[in-house]
Amino acid sequence: MKYIQLSFLLLLATTTLLTSSCSGTATANHADSTAKTSKLSEIFLSDPCVLADDATNTYYMTGTGGKIWKSNGLENWTGPIDAVEHDKSSWMGEKPEIWAAELHKYKGRYYYFATFTNNNIKIDTVAGNIIPRRASHILVSDSPEGPYRPIGNNDYLPAGKPTLDGTFWVDTDGKPYMVYCHEWLQNLDGTIERIQLSADLSAPVGKSAILFRASDSPWSRDDSPNIDKPNKVTDGPWLFRTGTGRLGMIWTSWIKDIYTQGVAYSESGSLNGPWVQEANPITPPNVGHGMIFRTFDGRTMLSAHSHLIAADGRYIRNPRFFEINLSGNKLELTDSIGIPR
Repeated sequence: MKYIQLSFLLLLATTTLLTSSCSGTATANHADSTAKTSKLSEIFLSDPCVLADDATNTYYMTGTGGKIWKSNGLENWTGPIDAVEHDKSSWMGEKPEIWAAELHKYKGRYYYFATFTNNNIKIDTVAGNIIPRRASHILVSDSPEGPYRPIGNNDYLPAGKPTLDGTFWVDTDGKPYMVYCHEWLQNLDGTIERIQLSADLSAPVGKSAILFRASDSPWSRDDSPNIDKPNKVTDGPWLFRTGTGRLGMIWTSWIKDIYTQGVAYSESGSLNGPWVQEANPITPPNVGHGMIFRTFDGRTMLSAHSHLIAADGRYIRNPRFFEINLSGNKLELTDSIGIPR
């Protein structure tokens, strides 16, 4: 099935697997000899996330693969730089896959939200699909370049529950949360959920709660023949507030075989919702898994990746930037090209 291929081929467009050279914690090589300066269009990367770091006046970009690129102006990027030092003695193993990483600055430190997968550990079989252990996790560093290391020994979510694409949000109650996807491969109708985090983000607090399901989407469509119904996939949540204070979330699914990004808004203004889905997608076809950042010159940008399939079935994904407007009551795409000025 197409969506199983998505789960296992996301990394083919990038140099994504971690390498390690010693026991214990895998060591990131920050003097990576493969780092070079490239145009944005020359970089192959799924799920691009950009942190505009005021302390260094530098943009840092990460995504699937555990690497970081850096730039002073969004057009030319230096990288990839190894960023992650995970615990090889944990369930992640020596060479986990790393998907959909995000960079967040919080209370003076830098946090790396990422999805780790160990294909050698099987946690479930549903509808004939064997599900490996996959979980959203958080690492920390005192530098935006890393290395990012585990905060503690806690797992954030149950071992038997495949989760992915964790993102960060401080809600109206002033408490930090991780918002993530419970993968459709297990529940057959992907969900976006939230779990409260401890003050230092090192552990979960309480129980998770479902925000909405993939089937709530009016715009996504499943690829099942002769059946018209919403798609089952939830990918890439990212939260934002509009100029009027409205809480929104961009997230990605599919319209049959077209990768597509939509938006939902919370009627209560908090994570508790209820969440109402916009009727139409917000980005061009085959562009998705977006994150939002603000440039040093005051523009609000959406980073996402384009999605193409090569003749041999490989996914080809490049980062794209779009200028957006959040000054009103909803997200509006104002620059469909997204070329830095």
